[in-house]
Amino acid sequence: MKSATMAKKELKTVEDFPFGRENYVLMLIGLAVIFLGFILMIGGGNEDPAIWDPSIFSFRRITLAPSLVILGFVIEVFAILKKSKE
Repeated sequence: MKSATMAKKELKTVEDFPFGRENYVLMLIGLAVIFLGFILMIGGGNEDPAIWDPSIFSFRRITLAPSLVILGFVIEVFAILKKSKE
């Protein structure tokens, strides 16, 4: 009797991935948002250090880009914690 139950358990070993397709898509979206945030942060340097360049304090670099990076991390956490339907 025990061997029949063990055989059923052995047949039930299907490849169980920790995440479903939807989780991976959300993770890629989160990575893209993080990447976009870091892309928006670059720039603002000046070749001559004696000249002041106020563009380093633009809305894009101070507010928008960090907000996108944080949003991307929130999407990543959501993608990891979301229960897969598959």
